[in-house]
Amino acid sequence: MESHFELNEVTKKLPKHLHQFIVKQPYDEYTAQNQAVWRYVMRMNVDYLGKVAHESYLNGLDKTGISLESIPHMEGMNRILKEIGWAAVSVDGFIPPNAFMEFQAYNVLVIASDMRTIDHIQYTPAPDIIHEAAGHAPIIANPEYSEYLRRFGEIGSKAISSSKDYEMYEAIRLLSILKEDPNSTKEEVEKAQAAVEALQNNIGELSEMAQIRNLHWWTVEYGLIGNVDSPKIYGAGLLSSIGESAWCLTDEVQKIPYSIDAANVSFDITKPQPQLFVTPDFAYLSLVLDEFANTMALRKGGAKGVEKLIDSKNLGTVELSTGIQVSGIFTNLIKDENNKVAYIQTTGATALANRDKELIGHGVSYHAEGFGSPVGKLKGINLPIEDMSPRDLKAYGIYEGESMRLEFESGVIVEGKAITGTRDLRGKILIISLKDCTVTYKDQILFRPEWGIYDMAIGKELVSAYAGPADVNSFEEIAKVSETKTHKINYSESDLALYELYSEVRKMRETDSVSEEDIVKISDKLNEAYPNDWLLVLELYEISVKKNYQIKNKLKEQLINLKCNQSYTTLIENGLALCE
Repeated sequence: MESHFELNEVTKKLPKHLHQFIVKQPYDEYTAQNQAVWRYVMRMNVDYLGKVAHESYLNGLDKTGISLESIPHMEGMNRILKEIGWAAVSVDGFIPPNAFMEFQAYNVLVIASDMRTIDHIQYTPAPDIIHEAAGHAPIIANPEYSEYLRRFGEIGSKAISSSKDYEMYEAIRLLSILKEDPNSTKEEVEKAQAAVEALQNNIGELSEMAQIRNLHWWTVEYGLIGNVDSPKIYGAGLLSSIGESAWCLTDEVQKIPYSIDAANVSFDITKPQPQLFVTPDFAYLSLVLDEFANTMALRKGGAKGVEKLIDSKNLGTVELSTGIQVSGIFTNLIKDENNKVAYIQTTGATALANRDKELIGHGVSYHAEGFGSPVGKLKGINLPIEDMSPRDLKAYGIYEGESMRLEFESGVIVEGKAITGTRDLRGKILIISLKDCTVTYKDQILFRPEWGIYDMAIGKELVSAYAGPADVNSFEEIAKVSETKTHKINYSESDLALYELYSEVRKMRETDSVSEEDIVKISDKLNEAYPNDWLLVLELYEISVKKNYQIKNKLKEQLINLKCNQSYTTLIENGLALCE
């Protein structure tokens, strides 16, 4: 089947479940005013950021094929990005955090395909192509930062979310969509804002995903680098915001040395940031990431890790000391008197794997009703089952065709007749399958003979717990695409007529086919029908200055008058400075 996005050496490695988030870039839907907004922001950014951004920024713009003149085509970006081992795909606004991180782990840059409107030219709460392409892509060309981003995706995609995190994601997604849509009502925006604030105020203890998203925000999105007293910009949110990139370096914004403490500092995506974190260099980012990973259930496992998975109510995986991995929705945990894992249980479709590869015969169709297994050592036997040789197993009665009674130190008892065992390539036993089996813990019956074959996972301890499946091919639905779609803006006839004027001016500039009479005609139309449109007046002024047309003085006077509107003051002043 033909893919709905461009496949190359990088994107063809993406697992199938991520394909659902990729959309076709709606390039034909970008208006000529959108193109003018892109050009204005990029020219401003390059002029200003050349002085205050990390040196990788300007070099990266060239390396990633991003033009100042027009919104990039995804296909063109891909052809250039693959030279540095990356790719780009177009998505519809915010996607779930785990999916976003997983794309990064595969060296794929996720680019929101929408384009900010002129009303949000300085900053938009919604992800857009300026933020994603012009903010993220250039710094990726730095090898140290590129590796940090990939590793962040690898670790971040395993972070366990709480059940409230998805609510927060959906609430923020809706708010950003409404704020960017000029047709949204004030009541709609206020209601969505209140919903986000209510969730923020009642989020409780931060989940792993909430914490690692904080680290992502304060580095990848809003990071500063170098000396605390005179840092440079590298975060994409700052690189793509002509307003905040200037404000962030003032004394009004507190600068804090970056550390793992940033994981507990939350952010508000709809407002400028009151403080920012400064890393001494890109290598230090990876040190902090590794320090945080050491706190995650991914590396610590144990009862706390299973509890996080149960709280998430989402698909997750635990790994035992033998290397066997159990993936499913975890619903029950029994702990022994020392608070260690005694028994784990999933409900519904479950798959077993080893080294991220599903074990033959142990997919979701076989374990459709769930899975449960004891964890730990047998009572009175110092040698764990996983370390027993075939001779040891026979000596302890754990042998094919033998009826056995296995009592674990935790108090879990497994009674049944062994059918077979599943081993890994090194011969280590991963599963013992029993028939006529009963599993109990104190007065609880955990498995009955009439339920069929009992497959017992082997492992003396639970060494890892993380979000998502061990084998990405085990489950058809891993992450859901939000039902809240970005709004397609409805343009009036007046809007479309204005965009046609923008298009005419763009053609004049690109073909260098223009006369002063052309400029006067469009200027008159603007004065009559669109007296508040400043950006196209600025473009006319730019051409007039270049051509030394007499009308430049009248256009400049017009721009100075428009500056009276405080919304445009800085934008027009900066534009005039660039033209002159």
